[in-house]
Amino acid sequence: MENILDYRNKLILAPMVRVGTLPMRLLALCYGADIVYSEEIIDWKLLRSERRVNDVLNTVDYVDKSDGTIIFRTCEKEKGKVALQLGTASAERALAVGRMIQQDITAIDINMGCPKDFSIKGGMGVALLYDLDRAKTILKTLVDNLDIPVTCKIRIMPELEDTLHTVRTLESTGIAAIAVHGRTKIERPRHPVHPDVIQKICEITKIPVIANGGSQEMNKRSDILRFRDACGASSVMVARAAQWNCSIFRKEGPLPIEEVIHEYLRLAIDYDNSPSNTKYCVQMILRDLQESAMGRKFLDSQTMEQICDVWSIGEYCRKKQLEYHKAGLQGRRQACPQPETEQEATSNGNGNPSKKARIESTEELDVIQDNVCFIRVNYPVDGDLPKSRLYIYTVKNNLKLPKYEIVHKDKLFRAIVLVGDRRYSSSFWEKNKKYAEQSAALSCLLHLGIVSKEKLIADGSMIE
Repeated sequence: MENILDYRNKLILAPMVRVGTLPMRLLALCYGADIVYSEEIIDWKLLRSERRVNDVLNTVDYVDKSDGTIIFRTCEKEKGKVALQLGTASAERALAVGRMIQQDITAIDINMGCPKDFSIKGGMGVALLYDLDRAKTILKTLVDNLDIPVTCKIRIMPELEDTLHTVRTLESTGIAAIAVHGRTKIERPRHPVHPDVIQKICEITKIPVIANGGSQEMNKRSDILRFRDACGASSVMVARAAQWNCSIFRKEGPLPIEEVIHEYLRLAIDYDNSPSNTKYCVQMILRDLQESAMGRKFLDSQTMEQICDVWSIGEYCRKKQLEYHKAGLQGRRQACPQPETEQEATSNGNGNPSKKARIESTEELDVIQDNVCFIRVNYPVDGDLPKSRLYIYTVKNNLKLPKYEIVHKDKLFRAIVLVGDRRYSSSFWEKNKKYAEQSAALSCLLHLGIVSKEKLIADGSMIE
């Protein structure tokens, strides 16, 4: 295998769930990152997808065949620089994914560092560090059978000798590099990172070591390099510091976050990124500024156009959306993807979603869904709120009162309301339960003819 990706002297965008999608990866490359990692994607998600060339966006999309959502999207601009991080507990599934996608990525990385329960319960992430035979089999299988470099990302162990033994074992599989987050399984960002342990790892390895975990001390590019040097590492991988301000990679110094958000939104528009994912990434950049007047206006937005209006590029967004519509862009369900969930990330050992996740999906087949969202500023009078109007409708028509069911996933909410013998919901995920219930009620009111489609489109509450 010809290793086409040199992992020495590189600044790397770390894999971050919901952040490492195409717009953020391209932004990082624009600002000076050398390599960018995708967010972690679970093996069975890719295995149930199909590859599609998107001539409208000039991208390659891996589309979930069951619901049309975009699992992974890439383009020519990141060719030779993008690594896909895979969540897996199976050498067989990992190899199937690798063979399927290797033509569109530069390298594949196995996540052996995620400390979250859903990952560990599925035998993935940091669980692989405590099952070295399985970890070694996965890496060796990929190294021997793929045409692209294979790497892994780990955490350190509580004991130094255990860490060094683990690294030696993984290195023996022939991987091209190893990324090391300098914290243990139980340590979190508030705990100090351990550059001294990464330094010891660098002393015993022949392959490049990528240091990770120093975001708390990073505000500019020189801070990134200082952390790399303190670890004695070949390269350095940046997560939260890049999430907060991706221009940290710039040689000339970081840019104001308003400018970063503006550039990020243009990329999100150009590559038809989902509104929910776009909103999440902007929230990560704003951080405490979400409480500002602009931040609150942003939080009330739901559609891509509304988000872009906050930064005065709504017209550009509407123009591009019209172009996509005229071009018949497929896979529009990407606009409202379900967030990553513990159920989605946990497999039953056969490469399929857990039983709980399948039941949830099956139960929602009879739900009437609309692309409607609740925008609080549209309802200055509380008595006009969708829930209030729906309540009055059921009372006047001698129906059972509306019954709301909440679905909670990844800090977001969606509600399903039962009225009569039918269930209604919005395809949007809301930031709190109250808004989710209002959105579900709005969907019901639409089908009952109490509110019109034209009105909802006019006030920005509905996407056709």
